[in-house]
Amino acid sequence: MSENLKTIRELAEELGVSKQAIQYHIKSLTNKSRQTNDKGIVVLSVDEQRFIRGKVDKQTNKKETNKQTNRRQTDKQKEWDINQYLRSEIEEIKKNRDKQLAVKDKQLENKDLQITQMQNLLDQQQRLALQDKKLLEEYKSEIKELKSLNIPKQGSEKDDSIPKENSAENRVKEPQNKKWWHFGRRM
Repeated sequence: MSENLKTIRELAEELGVSKQAIQYHIKSLTNKSRQTNDKGIVVLSVDEQRFIRGKVDKQTNKKETNKQTNRRQTDKQKEWDINQYLRSEIEEIKKNRDKQLAVKDKQLENKDLQITQMQNLLDQQQRLALQDKKLLEEYKSEIKELKSLNIPKQGSEKDDSIPKENSAENRVKEPQNKKWWHFGRRM
C-alpha cells in the first residue's frame, strides 16, 4: 500500500508542475487530515493523486488550449498583416499603372496629332506639286505656240544674226591675248 502513496514532491515531478501547484490543489481536497510517512512527510493516497492529476490536467489543457488559441490569433494577425500589406502593394501598383496609362494616352494623342499634321502637309505638298506640273505643262504649251508663231520670222532674221555672232566671237578673242606683262605693248 505504501507503493501507491506519493509525496508532494514526487507527484509534482511526475506531473511536471511545482510543489506549490500541488499544495494549491491539496487545499481543495475535502479531508483536512493528511497522512505522513515515517519521516513525517505528507503523502497522498491514490484517490488524492487522481483528483490532483485531474485538476492539473485541466489546467494544462487550458494552458495548451490558450496557447493554441493564442497561436491561432497570432497566425490570424500575421495573415491579416500580410493581407493588408499585399492589398496596399496592389493599390500602389494600380496607381502606378493608372499613371502610366494616362501618360501613354497623352503620348498617343500627341502622335495622332503629329500624324494628322504630317498627312495635311503631305496632301498640301502633293497639291502644290500637281499645280506646278500643270503650270509647267501650260508654259510648255505656250512656248510651243510662241515658237510656232516665231518660226517664219526667224527664217529671214537668221541670215542677219550670223554676222552679229561672228563679231561677238571676235570681241571675246581679243581680251584673251592680253596678259599682265603685255599691258604696255600692242600686238
